[in-house]
Amino acid sequence: MRPDWYLCHLRIWAFVAVMALWPNAAPADAITPERIAVALSKLEALAQGAVADGAVPGLAIAVVHDDEVIFLKGFGHREAGKPEAVDADTVFQIASLSKPVSATVVAALVSDRVVSWDSKVADLDPGFRLADPYPTSELTIRDLFAHRSGLPGTAGDDLEDIGYDRATILHRLRFVPPSSSFRAGYSYSNFGLTEGAVAAARLAGKSWEEVAEEKLYVPLGMVSTSSRNADFVKRADRAALHVRVDGAWAAKIKRDPDAQAPAGGVSSTARDLAQWLRLLLGNGVYAGKTLIAADALDQTHVPLMTRGKNPVSGGESFYGLGWNVEFGRHGLSWGHAGAFSVGARSLVTIFPKEKLGIVILANAFPTGVPEGLSDSFADLVFEDKVEKDWIEAWGAIYSGMFGPAVEAAKARFAAPSSPVRPAGRIGAYTGRYANDFIGDAVVSGAGDGLVLKVGPSGARSYSLTHYDGDLFLTYPDSETPERPTGVSFVVGPDGKASAMTIEFLDDNHLGTLRRVAD
Repeated sequence: MRPDWYLCHLRIWAFVAVMALWPNAAPADAITPERIAVALSKLEALAQGAVADGAVPGLAIAVVHDDEVIFLKGFGHREAGKPEAVDADTVFQIASLSKPVSATVVAALVSDRVVSWDSKVADLDPGFRLADPYPTSELTIRDLFAHRSGLPGTAGDDLEDIGYDRATILHRLRFVPPSSSFRAGYSYSNFGLTEGAVAAARLAGKSWEEVAEEKLYVPLGMVSTSSRNADFVKRADRAALHVRVDGAWAAKIKRDPDAQAPAGGVSSTARDLAQWLRLLLGNGVYAGKTLIAADALDQTHVPLMTRGKNPVSGGESFYGLGWNVEFGRHGLSWGHAGAFSVGARSLVTIFPKEKLGIVILANAFPTGVPEGLSDSFADLVFEDKVEKDWIEAWGAIYSGMFGPAVEAAKARFAAPSSPVRPAGRIGAYTGRYANDFIGDAVVSGAGDGLVLKVGPSGARSYSLTHYDGDLFLTYPDSETPERPTGVSFVVGPDGKASAMTIEFLDDNHLGTLRRVAD
């Protein structure tokens, strides 16, 4: 017996066992066309209300049932304060909703026997390394799409923030210490999944972006969908990203996610994603033709890693391959959320037994509107009534994501020691610093303060203001511009700093850089 066959079927048996024990699955005969029609009318009213109340500037929604697109509509505006309306063809950046889209692309490669979900990354991309040799040698595409490689969740995100490209980031993941033993812990990693997708595409002899087009976007007629940011910015009918500024939505920031394209770089429309839903609900069959073998696609929905409970509904949640798998109030569902903290939200929810799916795209953050609408629609379909104000409940989750961290940072740096210890002379800190992960950093003088430049060719620049002694403050986060963070120096007997620690790059204890000799 082949070991991979045995493990695969063991996972499927576990899945079947969980389903057999789950008590809350809704009977399929409860879902009538009449009930769905009523639910759609109420969904439309809820979406219109969310936009009218200012919960989001714009929305687009697609609903598919039994291989038919039964709802497709836009609401609100592409950009706050401007007249252009969102419609079914408005292109949104869908953030981490890219993950299940990319899982579908890899399933197509598996279906074509180009790769297997259990193909080893060491065979596909021999230059890729994790911190330890054993996981490096055994790592598979399945491990990376299930977020069980041991890579910490933020690994590589920090390098993307300061301007490094995909190749550099993936190379430097070898310097990141694991957050758990290999295959023993779940840690949601953008760049881990990106490596899994890129490795799978290598055997096709094309870039990931080309493979995604060839295997999914073109066959489904997804003419407005791309994994390239350049294609998104060329679209005339595209949604801007919005964040709250003084209580109002403002289109302030642009986001180029090309470095993590398989994990977060897809842009698409409600119309295009409805075709993707048709493929998934058809278990790989689209317009009467099998595009992806069912067994290759089924693997993406096997629950491999536990994620705990849904924070609002309380349902049990697991992760498959690029998909959340939940056993909740209405039985089995597959789904995934997406978010850019600089202004995007998205969500897909599928009830496979009922062949019902919904995609919701929004152009703002923070907001729980996508989850709120999806949960409300499910209640209407399954129960003929909305159990609670899901938009409010999910809104509270998202609006509270950054608040405690911001307040803690403000409190930490509210008042330095008294009296404040003076800084050293400017020359004590200026110079070049480096480590293998962050690369080079340059500190230079600027009036009475300092400027820190990091990233390729000093791509990102941060002003440093003195706080106390050899500790300086900066405000690096575009999504939380009022949140201070520290940059501290170690000054030796010679009066010069030998090292500095950049706190906003220190999530994985890789933010300390040593001075490079002048």
